[in-house]
Amino acid sequence: MEPLRGADPARIAGHRLLRRLGAGGMGVVYLARTGGGSLTAVKVIRAAYADDPGFRARFRREVDAGSRVASPWVVPLLDADPDAESPWLATEFVPGPSLAEAVEECGPLPYRSARVLGARLAEALTAVHGAGLVHRDVKPANVLLAVDGPRMIDFGIARPPEDTALTASGVVVGSPGFLSPEQAQGRGREIGPAGDVFSLGCLLAYAVTGERPFGWGSAAEVLVRTVHDEADLDAVPAPLLPLLRACLAKEPGARPTVPEIHAALDRTGEDGGWLPEALTRLIARRSAAVLALPAVEATEVSGAPAAADTVPDARERPKGVTRRRLLTLGSFAGIVAAGGATAAWWTADRPRRTPVRGGGAPLPRRVIALHADLTGNGKAAGLAQERGVRLAVDHHNSRTGRGFDLALQVHDDAGSTTRAQRIARRLSADELVRAVIGPTTDACAEAVLEQYRTALLPMVCVSVGLDGVSAERYRTYAATRPPDRDLAVPLVAHLVRTVRTRRTVLVDDAAEGDVSWELCADVAQALASGQRATTRRTLAAEGATSGDVRALAESVADWRADAVVFAGGGARAAELARALRAAGWSGARLATHRALDTRFFTVAGDAAEGWVFATTFLDPTRVAAAKSFVTAYRHRFGTAPPWYSAEAYDATLFLARALTAPGPSPAERGPLVSRLRETDHQGVTKRLRYTGPSTGYATEAMYLFRATGGRFRYLGHFEDATT
Repeated sequence: MEPLRGADPARIAGHRLLRRLGAGGMGVVYLARTGGGSLTAVKVIRAAYADDPGFRARFRREVDAGSRVASPWVVPLLDADPDAESPWLATEFVPGPSLAEAVEECGPLPYRSARVLGARLAEALTAVHGAGLVHRDVKPANVLLAVDGPRMIDFGIARPPEDTALTASGVVVGSPGFLSPEQAQGRGREIGPAGDVFSLGCLLAYAVTGERPFGWGSAAEVLVRTVHDEADLDAVPAPLLPLLRACLAKEPGARPTVPEIHAALDRTGEDGGWLPEALTRLIARRSAAVLALPAVEATEVSGAPAAADTVPDARERPKGVTRRRLLTLGSFAGIVAAGGATAAWWTADRPRRTPVRGGGAPLPRRVIALHADLTGNGKAAGLAQERGVRLAVDHHNSRTGRGFDLALQVHDDAGSTTRAQRIARRLSADELVRAVIGPTTDACAEAVLEQYRTALLPMVCVSVGLDGVSAERYRTYAATRPPDRDLAVPLVAHLVRTVRTRRTVLVDDAAEGDVSWELCADVAQALASGQRATTRRTLAAEGATSGDVRALAESVADWRADAVVFAGGGARAAELARALRAAGWSGARLATHRALDTRFFTVAGDAAEGWVFATTFLDPTRVAAAKSFVTAYRHRFGTAPPWYSAEAYDATLFLARALTAPGPSPAERGPLVSRLRETDHQGVTKRLRYTGPSTGYATEAMYLFRATGGRFRYLGHFEDATT
């Protein structure tokens, strides 16, 4: 919410204005209070658009459509004057994000939430169709989430099926990505209730996956895929698949009816607590903000003319208009709903501005996106980074004297390179997004490098350390940790200073690809001398049996090695640990963070004791500089911060510092790429600064952990832990 501005009217008919909720090119939406004390959302059209007869006719049809639909799952229209100089309408106002906003901020909905969402929207569409209308624009931005269920909004293009105003052949009406094939092809007179069913199927697929079923891209590309390609439903939960496949049938007659969808999804009596906790908290915060507003008494003197019912336009002075009688109509949409008291107008695809704390001029919002694995094999690191980023965003936005607020989008690739590429295309096309934090895994990062480079979209990575990436070609790639190959440095430091090795076996795990071979090669080269001998063993990428691992362990003992370095992952490291114990060998055992997994203890058992791991992350609970971060993390999430959470916190504030830098347009993508290389930020975990194409941003951020007592104990930075 923003304070009212000097040119804003004090009152619209019987609605006393309290705050601005949002503004777009066509008008402004206000939070208001009626004479009876109820909160409303008042949408007012700019006078310049009201002068267009076609636009005014559309607005009048919007009011008419809203008045014809009655459903608890449709935002009710309370009041309207389509004939005013600046047409306006008022609806119930309820705190609740749009589905689009909810998925972007909190991720996809769980199956139970999506089932309730689908059942209630089916009831809303039953009311729409029962009123003789087709909505034509069922999409995430037009669905608002409340604690007691969703609300459908926006009847701006709703029409009876026989209405010719928007059914001319060849005219595409609706939102690409959520419209039916018949809408995509402009088959006007074929557009009926079945079109809304198709759109509902697209919406539910988006709700549970966070991805559009026909992908991203230009409107033309999406329309072609809608008509000719099958929907991508790979990530849809199995219980929903048959229904969504049926909803997304290309031919209208092959789709289920709305009552059939309702019957398939409805579980009467199970709606309580239908939203995940994160969304419930979001609604609660918005409710609290509205309820905290002071009461505003009317300033209008009895018998005096009413305050001007206009929306200020930069090209003209506000003008007063006549007031018309109140209309008590059924229900409508265009603003927000939930539970009965408040709402928020979602101005999709427009930059929003937020007020400075304590009032004053509003601050610009600069959008960053987290691209992470939140549900796949890398979800532990991805979720840790998400929490660290959220804390950093909150910290930045609480600073006094800041020049802008950060706004965060969250996108889950589930560790899939295909999904990662779709997300990268989407973020590249979103002009509001200034930079990306992520992805989580090397594979996904490699898959999107070229896309982000082409879009000049900075890609600030926390857990990714790709080796051999050209710093000149991929200037957008900013890894805030060293590549895995550099972990040879702490491994050698431990071998030489602590173990004082003379004979070391290097185990190359071919399943890890080139990085394992290169790491072993670098360690061997560093240890090469007359006093230190090395030998290499290789585990095949596929087909290696437990017998092969036992034979490898026995060869270590036979060679009289005093140390082993394993360059593979956790499962094979645990198997090797057991085999070494069985072979009676008890020398120094080293690995990297690729093997640092709690499952290592489960498989290795007592044989895990004493293993040392080189990592590119630290334990913030053991670092004095991170004390405030740890306290904030425990307060918000109720647990100690996991690995990579503090590093993500630092990366976000490093990015915020680059966005703050003086100079030409630092918030634009192109200049920001250069600003990142000029920014020097001391974080709670490390100092982030670009030191050259061969060294990157954080060359010395490498640490050691030891497996002891069933946990990984942080030893410290490798320089401190090996002296």
